[in-house]
Amino acid sequence: MSKDIRIKKGLNINLIGEAEKITSKAVLSNVYAINLQDFHGITPKMLVKQGAEVKAGQPLFFNKDKEDMLFVSPVSGELVEVVRGARRRILTLKILADKSQEFVEHETIVPQNASTEEIKALLLKSGCWSFIKQRPYDIIANPDVTPKAIFISGYATSPLSADLDYILQGKEKELQAAIGALAKLTSGKVHVSVGKGSQSVLEAMSGIELHRVSGPHPAGLVGTQINKIDPINKGEVVWTVTPQDLVIIGELLLSGKFNAERIVALAGSSVKEPKYYVTKIGAEIATFLYASGVNTENFRLINGDVLTGSQTTPNGYLGYYNSTVTAIPEGDDYELFGWNKPVFDKISTTRSLTFSWLTPNKKYDLNTNTNGEHRAFVVTGMYEKVFPLDIYPLQLLKACMVKDLDEMEQLGLYEVAPEDFSLTEFICISKQPHQQIIREGLDLLYKEIG
Repeated sequence: MSKDIRIKKGLNINLIGEAEKITSKAVLSNVYAINLQDFHGITPKMLVKQGAEVKAGQPLFFNKDKEDMLFVSPVSGELVEVVRGARRRILTLKILADKSQEFVEHETIVPQNASTEEIKALLLKSGCWSFIKQRPYDIIANPDVTPKAIFISGYATSPLSADLDYILQGKEKELQAAIGALAKLTSGKVHVSVGKGSQSVLEAMSGIELHRVSGPHPAGLVGTQINKIDPINKGEVVWTVTPQDLVIIGELLLSGKFNAERIVALAGSSVKEPKYYVTKIGAEIATFLYASGVNTENFRLINGDVLTGSQTTPNGYLGYYNSTVTAIPEGDDYELFGWNKPVFDKISTTRSLTFSWLTPNKKYDLNTNTNGEHRAFVVTGMYEKVFPLDIYPLQLLKACMVKDLDEMEQLGLYEVAPEDFSLTEFICISKQPHQQIIREGLDLLYKEIG
């Protein structure tokens, strides 16, 4: 029996360029890259040297603070480059892929018959532990801590994000195996959320507590669901896993191989033929971007969705956790007297000269223009209208900015991740970087208390 969650606060950002439900195979990438910035808070220690031959699933480095937490290559080939930054900090690892792929073979596990320690050991040495995130702090989970619950969101509400009901079709066995294994790692429940009225394969999984979610974005964010189902208090830990990462974990359990395959939605109004592509983690984005074509040379390519993704280039590489790549027009033009005339082609939560509220289902061709400049916070009460968590968003942001640890704790920083503030950042008339502020606050709290 499912439990319904209805979200009233929020804002759907309907954009042109949704990926058509057609899946093609991307051209095989010559080089695959692992960006160390994807693993926030991890201090890497290399296990192989530049020029070494590696197999798919072979460890490349480990976490200095947790040496049995390994991070592996998505493909077999040669480690051709270790890109370093200031103080020789490792930034990116690049692997020149072989034409035929060789995999590291692990033992297969039947979750029902395996112990917690056996499952945990396999996930750590295979590289699959990196897919398990924890809150508080929004970092890779600490395997020495038992979470009070595990949350999986099978409902995507971010603009132009991949349709999870579509990309999970046919993955029932892998999903069930992964959920069965995760259930052994928590003292509580495995909470799975799907869209109300959806046809998700996750509904048929056993060993879960199912929730049907409805409402505008950010209803699909796992942080919103945690807040409505089982909020995090000080001293408590929950884990989260995305559905596509569940598939990789499940395939490891069933076949003994780390298969980095991922279905990616290429979307956005600058894409001529937006659709889905089968590729691998770390693949060159150009291998599927140009297959669909772009409408203009002046576009912004985003590794992820438009609210939480990072800017990249066609020569960039698919992020470790990303299932969406978005291309929208670059907003580098200046609109004369744009602040002083009626606007019909932009989204706004206010009704001052902006009339998007008259056409709630209209799709917009938005660009990257911020339509304003950075300024001090203005108290408008607008954040609360799109922020469904039981938290005061403006007060928490200010507490993070002044580094007030006591206020940060009391206002609920343990419960949130940067993505939970992506929508307040979008509507912010002060153009403040909300996600960056929250990230810095979480890092400070972890350093001082975690």
